[in-house]
Amino acid sequence: MGKIILSLCQLAAAVSLSYSTAAAELDYPATPSNVDYGNVLSMPFKQEDALYYYGEDSNQLARLWLPTQTNRVQKLVVLIHGGCWLNEFDMSHTFPLATALSQAGYAVWSLEYRRTGDQGGGWPGSFDDIKAGINFLSRLEVNNLSLAPLAIVGHSAGGHLALLAGNEFPQAQAVIGLAAISDIQAYSQGGNDCETATPRFMGGSFAEIPELYDLANPATLGVHQNTMLLHGTADSIVNVNQSKIDGAVTKIESGAGHFDWVHPGTRAVQLLLDTLEESF
Repeated sequence: MGKIILSLCQLAAAVSLSYSTAAAELDYPATPSNVDYGNVLSMPFKQEDALYYYGEDSNQLARLWLPTQTNRVQKLVVLIHGGCWLNEFDMSHTFPLATALSQAGYAVWSLEYRRTGDQGGGWPGSFDDIKAGINFLSRLEVNNLSLAPLAIVGHSAGGHLALLAGNEFPQAQAVIGLAAISDIQAYSQGGNDCETATPRFMGGSFAEIPELYDLANPATLGVHQNTMLLHGTADSIVNVNQSKIDGAVTKIESGAGHFDWVHPGTRAVQLLLDTLEESF
């Protein structure tokens, strides 16, 4: 059974305190499209309200941000970070996005998971962690968080995992892929650094283990009934063609690059906020 950093009673007290002593909200000025990764890392963010371990591994953790302008959790975003499924990249670059979502009125359940390079990471361990992290929500008894309607949102490789999770959690209001890898078989054939990391994640090439790719491919498995793929035309890491699969609604942001979706000042994140509002 996973360990919990804060007991539920302690968290309840922390929640009450956070509402009574809430700091001023962070400002994210409008930013031109096609930002780079370094620009995202320079953004300010607020620390999470609580941290949980949903498993025994140090990477099996979730950070919880509570909405800053309400005293009751009504909507929940499960956030899954990208990074080519590699353990070189953790969730920290999505802290500004988690902050912005909490300032927009959402509780944010941001999942870390074992990745390629971690013991137990890769396929299917990374996806097993996502499922375990979402299932752990049923144990939370603060502010009715376990009962809150939820949307599953994932960026890049995290979008791939979010699309798969949508089939496991049909109760979700929506599944939103941000520059998501939706066809892992096609993606594995490419030559950029992230595309060539795909066989490492899967444990072999498509030619070697086609049956495993079939089990890990949203494009062939199908998607949640309310799935939206948000993508930018200037994405050089995940081609915009990945935004078009059967069963999903596609929304294109002209000029947006791969990292616009995790930078709170961009038009891309405003599109995400608009899409979330439509989904609940």
